[in-house]
Amino acid sequence: MIRTTVGVDGMMCGMCEAHVNDAVRKQFPVKKITSSHTKKQTVILSDEPLDEQALRDTIGQTGYQVTSVTSEPYEKKGLFGAFRK
Repeated sequence: MIRTTVGVDGMMCGMCEAHVNDAVRKQFPVKKITSSHTKKQTVILSDEPLDEQALRDTIGQTGYQVTSVTSEPYEKKGLFGAFRK
C-alpha cells in the first residue's frame, strides 16, 4: 500500500474537500482519500503508486493548486496490522 500526501492550496471548506476527493476518485483506483482544508492537504491510500503529473493535472483542473506531492510505503496500523506478514 502507498500513502500519497498532496499539498493543495485554495480549499476553503468541506465542499472544497469533497470536490477534490471526488475528482481524484474518478481518475485513480484509490482505497481511501481524505482532504483537509485546514491542513491544506489530501492524503490518498492506493495499492500502486499514482502518476504524479496526472494527479497534479486532475486536482489542478478542479481549480485548486497542488503545492507538493510525496509518496511513501504505508502499512495499516492497529491490532490486525501486526498479523499481516
